[in-house]
Amino acid sequence: MDIENLRQNYTKTGLRRQDLKDDPFEQFEILFQQACAADLLEPNAMILGTASAQAEPCLRTVLLKSFDKQGFIFFTNYESRKARQIQENPHVSLLFLWLPLECQIQIRGTAEKISTAETLKYFTTRPRGSQIGAWCSQQSTIISSRKLLEMQFEEMKQKFMNHEIPLPSFWGGYRVLPHSFEFWQGRPNRLHDRFLYSRQDDGSWDIQRLAP
Repeated sequence: MDIENLRQNYTKTGLRRQDLKDDPFEQFEILFQQACAADLLEPNAMILGTASAQAEPCLRTVLLKSFDKQGFIFFTNYESRKARQIQENPHVSLLFLWLPLECQIQIRGTAEKISTAETLKYFTTRPRGSQIGAWCSQQSTIISSRKLLEMQFEEMKQKFMNHEIPLPSFWGGYRVLPHSFEFWQGRPNRLHDRFLYSRQDDGSWDIQRLAP
């Protein structure tokens, strides 16, 4: 397979400094709405990067479930590998990659647990099957077979039959508090547009163009 010749010339649009919002959350929302309007598969999918106390990095895809000017929220098992790494090292990164729009957004910041009340509010909106799944999966642990997982699901399904499913104590949300945003837009000849927002001590944002 000739991988060297796999290439795409990006020609859709560009980013200009005068068109950018001063607030990166507002700029993100504009682009996120464009991704949703483009009917992309899982526009809220984001790559979450964490690292252990020994600086061993790890990546996985999670789903953004809420965002505002406080930060970006996702949910997981608090006993998972990602949660253990966040406990050891709260510095994380997020990456939204929307290839049909020739656009990506990188966010760096720190992650912290959200309140139980916030988690419960979201948990009650999940499909019943997803609520049961949260109970039966010991995320990131080694299991002998898929059949065992399915058996655990059926056991929990029977246990909670005709009852509301309670919030597991080991499951909840994290909020990523950003200190930088990078907006990347593909351009012809690999002369891409990149703008970095960096949070200042007074809470304002400094905006700089980066070389591609």
